[in-house]
Amino acid sequence: MSGAAGGKGAPTTAIAYSTADRIVVDGADLVEDLIGQVGFTEMILRHLLRRKPERAQVVLLDAVLVTLMEHGLTPSAIVTRLTYDAAPEALQSAVAAGLLGVGSTFIGTMEGCSALIEEMLAAPEGVDARARDIADRLRAAKRSVHGFGHPHHKPDDPRTPKLFELAKREGVAGRHIAALQALSREVDRAWGRHLTINATGAVAAVLGEIGIPQPVMRGVAVISRSAGLVGHVLEERERSSARWIWETVEHGIAYDGERP
Repeated sequence: MSGAAGGKGAPTTAIAYSTADRIVVDGADLVEDLIGQVGFTEMILRHLLRRKPERAQVVLLDAVLVTLMEHGLTPSAIVTRLTYDAAPEALQSAVAAGLLGVGSTFIGTMEGCSALIEEMLAAPEGVDARARDIADRLRAAKRSVHGFGHPHHKPDDPRTPKLFELAKREGVAGRHIAALQALSREVDRAWGRHLTINATGAVAAVLGEIGIPQPVMRGVAVISRSAGLVGHVLEERERSSARWIWETVEHGIAYDGERP
């Protein structure tokens, strides 16, 4: 361990540095080696993995970014539109407001699902036994299972088999996806009905297969959804809906408190 984290001297970074005529990012010259040579998805992987990624990793991360970018007028998109209507001079504030909703209920649930997958993979009694224990535990506690269920996509989320198919085609379908599928079988048993593996569940497994660390998986959703929210800002400029949303909510939710 080096730098202040190890208690020795000033902190250091292995991400980037610059001089008067050169910029180095992740050990590569930005101008000579990266600009015009690598795509944005590959650059994200270089930044997270600190090495040149394999082709399959780029393909699958790109698919995940496309999957998560847009899903219509979800809470994050609504917040972005309302914020932009209130402060049109600050596009970044509107996008940031929407990104605050990337959490444990919407969009960011791959983080919780990944934790369950990691728990199964590390279990000494094996994946199947731990999957059964997790399903029974969550069912008894009346808790939802991160990565399962969807209010609209029933009986199955169409994005999930596509991501799994792509992983198999690229030769990376392995332990994480198999563990999630084992959990799916046990969830259906414990709930007594079928609960779809939703897109964020599939994303958790796919990102695990390509080596994205579990603690930063939600960051992939942040990167992807940022692009989607910029699109909502542009449409808000051209085809405004914020005022209609505001007025609909104001008139649709009746006041039932005390009156003077």
